[in-house]
Amino acid sequence: MKVIHCPYCGARPELEFRYGGEAHIARPEDPEALTDEEWAEFLFFRKNTKGLYRERWMHAAGCRRWFNAVRDTATYQFVAVYKVGEAPPDLGNGEG
Repeated sequence: MKVIHCPYCGARPELEFRYGGEAHIARPEDPEALTDEEWAEFLFFRKNTKGLYRERWMHAAGCRRWFNAVRDTATYQFVAVYKVGEAPPDLGNGEG
C-alpha cells in the first residue's frame, strides 16, 4: 500500500486521502462577470503535466485538513508535501 506523508499527521496509508486537483490556481475575483467560455476554462482546463505536478490533497480519514503536494505523475511518487499557505518547495528545475 502506498503511504502519503501528511504535513500535520505524518505518514499514513493512501486510502485516508482524497485528491483535490491542481494546486495554486488563481480563482476568479468576480465569477458572475465571466462568460460561459471563461467559466468553462476555469472549471475544466488544467495543465495535466507529465512529470512534477503541484496538487491539493485532503487527509479525509485523519485530520481532515488540506495540504499541497508535488507529485510525479509518471511514477506516482510524492516528491514533497507542504501546508496550504506555504510557498512551494524549490525543486531546482523551475517547478515550485
